[in-house]
Amino acid sequence: MIDTLDPDAAALAQTLHAEGFAFVPAPRLRALLPDSLPDWQAFADSWDELPLDRYMADQGRYRRRRHAVFQLDDQGRARALPAQPHFQALDYNPLNGGIERWYEPVAEVFVAGASLTALLALSARVFGAADPAPAGWFVEVHQFRIEARPGEPGQPTPEGMHRDGVDHVLVLLVRRCNVREGTTLIGDAESQVAGSFTLAEPFDAALVEDRRWRHGVTAVQPVDPAAPAWRDVLVITLRRNPG
Repeated sequence: MIDTLDPDAAALAQTLHAEGFAFVPAPRLRALLPDSLPDWQAFADSWDELPLDRYMADQGRYRRRRHAVFQLDDQGRARALPAQPHFQALDYNPLNGGIERWYEPVAEVFVAGASLTALLALSARVFGAADPAPAGWFVEVHQFRIEARPGEPGQPTPEGMHRDGVDHVLVLLVRRCNVREGTTLIGDAESQVAGSFTLAEPFDAALVEDRRWRHGVTAVQPVDPAAPAWRDVLVITLRRNPG
């Protein structure tokens, strides 16, 4: 399927097939999306409305979150599913796994909006070319805000270097405000680092084959301790449907 893609998408799919992960700078990622995403600003602003994640076993109050689920066919057409819990086995998430976690849903206005629709279609296009899924994908979408305070760094991955128990993961930076660090680390089964990069600009993205690589993000710290500090990302995970 790679040879059916436009050259930029084909090159990214080839990187994923060969390496299993890729850092995609914002200009390159943006070129893979439609020229116009009319709801993007409102979508990005919706991170200001995320409720606190109350499932943190470390009692942390640094993470805010919303969640949605979809069926995505191999052509990139998405169908929203009714709300359901997010679940990870303890083998994948020793901190917060082993229970059903019911998060507030992504706002309905954005579920079928231009931005999320385009990002889901891109995920199917690129990951599907690298790793075809004729029966399509089960997809979870997560809006995350990680907040940092003086003496209380924000932990994007408090469970440490991990796998998510899916096939593929796309992490898209939406916004950083007054934070430093937050470096993405890609590691092997023993968590030996094979790659690292920092999502610094809106639309910077990390694409990871979850079956092949573990991944984590270093803590974020406030630059100005007197001002609010946060890191907003959109995470899309894809798991192949049986068939």
